[in-house]
Amino acid sequence: MSLTGTLFFVVLIAATVLMVLATLLLWSRIPGPQLVRWLSRLVMILLCQLTAISVVAAWINTSYGLYASWSDLLGTNNNANAAAMPGPPASQAKFSRSGTGILDTYFHGAHSKLSGQVIVWTPPEYDDPRNRNMRFPVLMLLHGVPGSPQSWLEHGGMPTAFQKLVDANKAHPFILAMPVINPGSVDTDCADIPGRKVATWLSADVPSLIRDKFRTVPGPKGWGVMGFSTGGYCAAKLPLQFPKVFGAGAALDPDRLSGDPSILSDPELRRLNSPTDMVRHSRADVGIFLATSKQDRFSQPFYIEQFIRAAEGSTVRVKTELLSTGGHNYGTWTSEYPAAFGWLSQQLAAPQRSAPRR
Repeated sequence: MSLTGTLFFVVLIAATVLMVLATLLLWSRIPGPQLVRWLSRLVMILLCQLTAISVVAAWINTSYGLYASWSDLLGTNNNANAAAMPGPPASQAKFSRSGTGILDTYFHGAHSKLSGQVIVWTPPEYDDPRNRNMRFPVLMLLHGVPGSPQSWLEHGGMPTAFQKLVDANKAHPFILAMPVINPGSVDTDCADIPGRKVATWLSADVPSLIRDKFRTVPGPKGWGVMGFSTGGYCAAKLPLQFPKVFGAGAALDPDRLSGDPSILSDPELRRLNSPTDMVRHSRADVGIFLATSKQDRFSQPFYIEQFIRAAEGSTVRVKTELLSTGGHNYGTWTSEYPAAFGWLSQQLAAPQRSAPRR
């Protein structure tokens, strides 16, 4: 049973209700000496509190994505030397269908030599026979850490939340690609480090897979990235680092945009992967959307203010949104969807006919 799954949460709620009912029914019916009755009642009270606290803890964990699995919670997964299991090359990767328009695969990147999961959702328009010659822009959705591509489906409301915006004419259709951003469960802030080229995985291998398997709009105007938390940091970084691949990025409550010393301890490597340092002298034709909340302790408005000042002498188009309330959680991130998807739809190409294939 998944730690972050709906079933586990429902089971906890049911257990809490049953414990309260059992306590009410058995309180005056416990047989035996007074000491036994007192101890039995104390145990029932403690069990009621334990189940109630578990419900609250599970809700907090789901909202903040603190622990992604039981092994993550218990500290039994040793990520120090973790490596992704080898998968088939992109040319042999097969997508399995796991929902309406939702496809799932696991493959080995030819450039990064990393393997990982990629979930893809195609909009209803993609499968419409009338659009068989239509190519679609691609938006890569980058999850946080801890987290996984499924985080977008289970907690981020995708693709339903996005489809509602399309239906309301607040965004145009995208192919949504959700790759793992930490293959082998090793977080590098989407950077290339010795022996683990995650930036190459996201900028070369995943786009190559999607271009090979789907009808996509070519060039950077056909490709964007959006992410939250650590994925938000990556979404601000990748278009600046690979402007010939991605034309725009939307960072929802991103981690500190100057880099995290606990992830990249080498100051020079951290500087080379810092969005704030990258944008300072950038001449790239890309756009970056940055959003956070005044109440988010993990994504402070100060980080965005630093980025804006650094971007003043660049050619990068910057758009920001600052919410007055909201923490570092899915409730805040989903409230930023309308502005983010709307802006990305302005920056990136709409679906188009007869676009040449790259």
